Amino acid sequence: QVQLVESGGGLVQAGGSLRLSCAASGSIFSFNVMGWYRQAPGKLRELVATMTRGGTTNYADSVKGRFTISRDNAKNTVYLQMNSLKPDDTAVYYCSAATHYVGQPDYWGQGTQVTVSS
Repeated sequence: QVQLVESGGGLVQAGGSLRLSCAASGSIFSFNVMGWYRQAPGKLRELVATMTRGGTTNYADSVKGRFTISRDNAKNTVYLQMNSLKPDDTAVYYCSAATHYVGQPDYWGQGTQVTVSS
């Protein structure tokens, strides 16, 4: 059973930065896609960023140019660097791992809260 544990969330002022980390219990290289999703109160969970095993990245339009997904295979950790944060970025952020390239991820972390104050 794979476990994903997020950390790095917190309270930040608008314009600030945070870096989220997702530590996996196994090799992240075994997954085809690692990703970050978020869910704001009263809204559906939405994709934020993904990275394939080959390094191809994909971002939601709302975060392009501000967020960067990266990974350290040696540490089995995926990161989400978030810059120029806005109040609309407030949400619970979830790490995900998928063994396939389409459809919903196979594994989810427990989530970490990010709150951006105006």
